[in-house]
Amino acid sequence: MAPRADREPVTPPGEGAAEEAEPLVRDSPYRPDTWLESANYAVEGVITAVRSERHLRFHLAAAAAVILVSLYLHVSLQDFLILAVAMMLVFYAELMNTALEVVVDLVTVERHPLAKMAKDISAGAVLVTSLLAIIMGYITFSPYLRNLAEVGVGRILVGGEHLTIAALLLTMAAVLYLKVRSGRGTPLRGGLPSGHAAVAASIWAATTLLTRSPLLSGLVGLLAVLVAISRVTMGIHSRLEVALGGLLGALVTLLLFQLLG
Repeated sequence: MAPRADREPVTPPGEGAAEEAEPLVRDSPYRPDTWLESANYAVEGVITAVRSERHLRFHLAAAAAVILVSLYLHVSLQDFLILAVAMMLVFYAELMNTALEVVVDLVTVERHPLAKMAKDISAGAVLVTSLLAIIMGYITFSPYLRNLAEVGVGRILVGGEHLTIAALLLTMAAVLYLKVRSGRGTPLRGGLPSGHAAVAASIWAATTLLTRSPLLSGLVGLLAVLVAISRVTMGIHSRLEVALGGLLGALVTLLLFQLLG
């Protein structure tokens, strides 16, 4: 029997499938070629979600408050890990909720009951995760708050190691914020200010404040200067960007140690 004229010939499996699929994947503008590009896309996704979603900004502010309180109460490393997991779970749920809302809006522009159901369920996941974080925070902070009431505020000190980590995190957050505001470079490369110089200066300031050793301070300061010079000689940053990054890292660290040290 002769084949029907209106039916297209079927390509046997394995013949030409790979040749047709490969260009679609390889030429995609959203497919990163390097690990650095993948990391930049990930950071840009987080930044976009934070800028577009008010709830994410609220959760970030709440997380910053929790970190400051835990530093002031000298929370143990194990308890701080529990708090960090709780905060990351809430942030993760918010990111997934935002991504799902974007996909639903991309698929349909009408008020469809199924679209509403999908958004409500994803928002419910955020609510459940937030309640879990509140319970974990209450259980974690309760002993420290009772201790605060018994011994007084003045006797609760902050460990230098925790302050150093907090200073580095605040420095990196400030760098990302300023890069987004300036619109120059990518989150992990280039732009104003220099993140490498800021982190190096933060480490130098923390080392100086913790050790009180001129030798160690000088050696770490030399390394920070070498990091700054390398960013300029490689053409990644200008001298102004490096100088502002170093100033930012040192000031954030000094301010945090003065307030909580």
